[in-house]
Amino acid sequence: MVATRSRNTILLVQYNLTIGSRTFMEFETLAAAMDVICAIFERELKALNPSQSNMTYDIADLYAYIDQLCDISCLVYVCSTKL
Repeated sequence: MVATRSRNTILLVQYNLTIGSRTFMEFETLAAAMDVICAIFERELKALNPSQSNMTYDIADLYAYIDQLCDISCLVYVCSTKL
């Protein structure tokens, strides 16, 4: 019998150089993990611009945010059906 995994994607993030900024999150899908990366970026935008009610950004802004993180990795479990 093959055990099934309820979660198959782990997102590892280190926001800055301090070890205490390391965190991880588990997701059912890779898409859910990517959605959270966008949500983290959007929270950062709101924190930096509290007086703005509506903000827009493009993919280049998101990439720039990801590039400035100390570290970010995504581990994806892929079930092999070979016996």
